[in-house]
Amino acid sequence: MQAIGGADPGDEPILRRALSEGRVLITLDKDFGTLAVVARKAHSGIVRMRQTRTKDLVTVCLRALAFFSEELAAGAFVVATPKRIRARPRDD
Repeated sequence: MQAIGGADPGDEPILRRALSEGRVLITLDKDFGTLAVVARKAHSGIVRMRQTRTKDLVTVCLRALAFFSEELAAGAFVVATPKRIRARPRDD
């Protein structure tokens, strides 16, 4: 989405693009949780990474994707840490 040296398009355009392309959004940014849960913005699944060292991000992310693949496909919001992964189903 963002070109090297380019401006950040903002969270809502990123969320819309992920939805339009049917992609799960993986992020460190808690603002996507606010958009998904509080503002009830449409999305195609979000994994929010928390409290994870850089060297462990891929491992934790892959565990979250594997464990909650069906829920993410249905638009869940997943929060993943090295010790815990939880999912919140999409509210329809």
